[in-house]
Amino acid sequence: MPWAPRIVSFAAAPDEHAPPRSPARPPPPPRLLLGCGPASAAPICQPPRGRDGAGGRHATRPRRRVHLGPPRGRRLRGARARRGGPTPHRGCRGEDVGAAPIQGRRRRAAREGRGRVRRGGVDQADEALRDANWLPSENEKKERTGVSIGGGIGSISDILDASQLIAENRLRRLSPFFIPKILINMASGHVSMKYGFQGPNHAAVTACATGAHSIGDATRMIQFGDADVMVAGGTESSIDALSIAGFSRLRALSTKYNSLPQASSRPFDCGRDGFVIGEGCGVMVLEALDHAMERGAKIYAEVRGYGMSGDAHHITQPQNDGRGAILAMERALEQSGLQADQIDYLNAHATSTPLGDAVEATAIKSVFGHHATSGGLALSSTKGAIGHLLGAAGSVEAIFTVLAIHHGVAPPTLNLEQPDPLFESAFMPLTAAKKMPIRAAISNSFGFGGTNASLLFSCPP
Repeated sequence: MPWAPRIVSFAAAPDEHAPPRSPARPPPPPRLLLGCGPASAAPICQPPRGRDGAGGRHATRPRRRVHLGPPRGRRLRGARARRGGPTPHRGCRGEDVGAAPIQGRRRRAAREGRGRVRRGGVDQADEALRDANWLPSENEKKERTGVSIGGGIGSISDILDASQLIAENRLRRLSPFFIPKILINMASGHVSMKYGFQGPNHAAVTACATGAHSIGDATRMIQFGDADVMVAGGTESSIDALSIAGFSRLRALSTKYNSLPQASSRPFDCGRDGFVIGEGCGVMVLEALDHAMERGAKIYAEVRGYGMSGDAHHITQPQNDGRGAILAMERALEQSGLQADQIDYLNAHATSTPLGDAVEATAIKSVFGHHATSGGLALSSTKGAIGHLLGAAGSVEAIFTVLAIHHGVAPPTLNLEQPDPLFESAFMPLTAAKKMPIRAAISNSFGFGGTNASLLFSCPP
């Protein structure tokens, strides 16, 4: 029997007066997909298989592959209704007099309700869709296109501004769009509304693993037949007084290099003392392989595995043995059907914190063993160049990983001057870009609360 998802539910006592229910429709067989790219690229996803490529607990799943394709309030003004009908709008000749003011009102409402975090998601989604050449006009195609863009902590700056108004007893100045601005799912909502996408509308919120989970979840939505195309990624804009104060109280931020800020983010270096907050957004277009090939889409890479785990240990600290990270990487490998020694490059989560970087290095050595210690695995953290983008980190680094495959260049770890003693001989993060064939690569993302995600990409078929 082909594999199909199981649904567990509960039922209340039956109502004797209720009409008989029609039999439930059987769930569609899962379909695998995946694609990704810079702003928009196209990786492809194969169905999960066992480590030997044939057996394993996922061996009976039907196959569908997916590819990635190529980031203060005012009162609304408009025509006021009169007894005799709507007020004519200047400049509207021979048109419906009520239409122009209403459309203008909606456009303004959309602008007011975005905020900094949402604007980044809309802008990058536009870049990704154009690179993927996917701007459908047919309703059927829009209904088969979904959005999965998450955020880590939301728009703290908007909350801070609103609280200031309350403290100053200026409640009437609070924007009517305050609540929509702070909802994390509004990034997905605005992209969906702008392009008319009526497929799944989803937003993951898993701290610093948000971007990776958004891409992985979108992949599975295509696998299960919920959509043919998904716009997926993460967005974050958290450089504000309250966010910096909060992370400072956690002692999570770097302070040793305040006079030399460009050297502050130094993953895996002995001098690391915390991360540097970055802002940004990363969005990719994922697409079922059959759908992508039918329309001749540009394919950057194939999504082969998506592993998740929980530390079940501490709100901010990982286990010293890196068990959570180990499980995430092993599960991504298991789904892909690849062996550990078939991975050529790993983009580490390493944020430049003393504990986190060391634990991840231990986990990588545990999973890849001789392949890592012999120098067969190229390893780096791109946070040395861009800082830590929190909820957007996973998606931006997934794009780094896909482009490493696409261009055959592994990116370096900046500011790595004195590597941690955990690294020795050939097991060493890259300090310069390395041109090499990259057939398969992993991108790691870990977050507060002990949430872990690993995405595994490979060359397109």
